[in-house]
Amino acid sequence: MIECVFASHGIQIPSIDLWLDSLEPVASNWISHAHSDHAQPGHGRVWATPETMRLYLTRSPEASASELHVVAFGESWEWNGARLTAHPAGHILGAAQLLIEYGGERLVYTGDIKLRPPMLGAATVPVECDRLIIESTFGLPIYHFLTREVAAERVQKFARECLAEGVAPVLFGYPLGRGQEVTWALCQAGIPVAVHGAIARLIPEYERAGFSFPGWEPYESAVDADRAFVLVPGMRDIVEASPRDKRIAYVSGWAGLDNARARSGAEELIPYSDHADFGELLELVEGSKARRVDVVHGYTEAFAQILRGRGVDAHAAQVTVERGDGE
Repeated sequence: MIECVFASHGIQIPSIDLWLDSLEPVASNWISHAHSDHAQPGHGRVWATPETMRLYLTRSPEASASELHVVAFGESWEWNGARLTAHPAGHILGAAQLLIEYGGERLVYTGDIKLRPPMLGAATVPVECDRLIIESTFGLPIYHFLTREVAAERVQKFARECLAEGVAPVLFGYPLGRGQEVTWALCQAGIPVAVHGAIARLIPEYERAGFSFPGWEPYESAVDADRAFVLVPGMRDIVEASPRDKRIAYVSGWAGLDNARARSGAEELIPYSDHADFGELLELVEGSKARRVDVVHGYTEAFAQILRGRGVDAHAAQVTVERGDGE
């Protein structure tokens, strides 16, 4: 079986001198997607999809000093006796699984992944393999998420109702991923929306990928009641201190928890995530037909135990790769 070393800063495949999502500088690194908890500069050479590479360089311009290799979905290349192929992961724009074929075996590293089609990005198809390395951010049966269609409708309905009552709708999103999806849902409905600069600066990369964002404007310095606002989570205290009437929507995988309203301070809870929910994770494992599954990040022990109860040879990584929830 292909050897894997699970370190605190990434996953190493020693036999082919390749790291997966290393957060420390290494000679050769695969980047599954452009969130900063998976993509850091300083490597000798880097492989990533076109969208991931552009987002990576936008966020970390110094990464241009590396030897950069852009690979499209479905494209294979040779590296140290292995055949590597990128496949969609659905997490955010450009996110990809990596299939490694070496020594007659097939290993798949999912990175962060979701199975249901995302609002913005390519849909995931499980990749058959002998060994699967999969995340388990939401690897418990309590997590069930909305489809992209229902989530977009909920976002739009919340904004329309607030505006009709003269109240400012405020939705928080990460600078990369959730922020653009929420903005896109509002733009598609023709709802006026002001977007925080950290989110807005990456919209051109989504437009380059073919997604349209008609009518948005930059957020300046105030919350008023004639448009929706898509802001970064760090602005919560500023928004809550504003004298304007406003309501907050929490669009997150964590929004389905019983304590979500108390922990978020939001009136509207929309359980939508860029990660797979519990059911999706089970489908991904089943679809892979893997003989062994290694679980990294999140509920590793619990999800591995659940898989073993279903007859899967599953293991929590000995050193869990510490990652954030998206960003």
